[in-house]
Amino acid sequence: MKTKLDVLLGLQWGDEGKGKIVDYLSPRYDVIARFQGGANAGHTLKIEGKTHVLHLIPSGIFHEDKINIIGNGVVIDPVIFKEECDGLSALNVDFMKRLMIAKKAHLILPSHRMLDAVYERSKSADKKIGTTLKGIGPAYTDKTARLGIRVGDVLSKDFMMKYNLLKMNHLNIAQMYNFNVDDFEIDKKSFAEYETEWFLAIEYLKKFNLVECENVINNMLDNGKKILAEGAQGTMLDVDYGTYPYVTSSNTMSAGVCTGLGIAPQRVGRVFGISKAYCTRVGTGPFPTELFDETGEILRKNGGEFGATTGRPRRCGWIDLVQLKYSVMINGVTDLIITKPDVMNDFDKVLACTSYKINGNSLSDFPYDIEDDDLKPVYSEYRGWKTYLPYDKGFDNLPEDFKNYISELKNFLDVKIFLISTGPGREETLVVEE
Repeated sequence: MKTKLDVLLGLQWGDEGKGKIVDYLSPRYDVIARFQGGANAGHTLKIEGKTHVLHLIPSGIFHEDKINIIGNGVVIDPVIFKEECDGLSALNVDFMKRLMIAKKAHLILPSHRMLDAVYERSKSADKKIGTTLKGIGPAYTDKTARLGIRVGDVLSKDFMMKYNLLKMNHLNIAQMYNFNVDDFEIDKKSFAEYETEWFLAIEYLKKFNLVECENVINNMLDNGKKILAEGAQGTMLDVDYGTYPYVTSSNTMSAGVCTGLGIAPQRVGRVFGISKAYCTRVGTGPFPTELFDETGEILRKNGGEFGATTGRPRRCGWIDLVQLKYSVMINGVTDLIITKPDVMNDFDKVLACTSYKINGNSLSDFPYDIEDDDLKPVYSEYRGWKTYLPYDKGFDNLPEDFKNYISELKNFLDVKIFLISTGPGREETLVVEE
């Protein structure tokens, strides 16, 4: 019996808690597949009191009976991949037999990371993207320019020729910016040291099951396998529909699963969209509901809002329902998942942006550009629930003020609310409507 693939993705600017939810949902599926992004993603899971952070490997890897696939749409730094595998080995996770890697996924070269720094340093302070300097943008640029090197190329006899040609191209670009590679360090290593480590990691990568992902995925669906596609970053970082140019370099929305894994649109089933009960953003770029006061600091502290990949403090603000409704629309979200409402358990009141005002005019649809000094959020206010949110007593037994808040979100967004996460633990999750 043929099945459809379900998609799980973030609806804000990332960091919505995707890793935990994938881990929670994994028992329902046979396969977890990552379809875009690179090691700039950091999916944090808390299992049996221990915290684990994944960057490239899908979040289903901790389940012994699940197949995990790194899809075509992902860009892979072999060094970071090996480090991640070493971390799993220390936890006695038998990942080698559970993990497949798409041959059409592109590789991040050491010189991609160099170019990332070159481009970011060349921008004025107000134009910097806030990139993680992992080489993701330049790798996707080479992919689009038809210059990139793919995982499958590591098996070819002319791999070194391809590598050296692309590296030389990158060095020429750096020279145009008067950038000296001899002064450049990657993770506190010289370029040459990191390059040596990179080639050792390539040999390690060859030990894995390198596959034609599109054939594998479609054959699995034809044979009734249940597959969950895991997105990285968030919808508002999508290169086409996010807050451009302060975005990532891939398609983070549900449409990206088709190109990222090689499936047709009609093979997509449920779309799980995740949103925090408030909102955060890392790096630069517009953020209409950002708070610069004590409330913002409390959200950051209570929510542990520091990047899993970079450690950078996240910018915090109230939930933006104008933005969220836009994300629900363009992703075709069928099931909404709300995370981290427990961060606001002590708040007397909770606010939500329900419209924008620009030059005195009210705006209910998400506009082309929110980087406008005249754009102001208009808030609705809700009573805080002022108590702990139990996860083991069912939604009906949660505080009335909290249920009212959730009901308002559901009505405004016109989408079913499927799950609520009330803490970082796998067990701290409750079903609202199946």
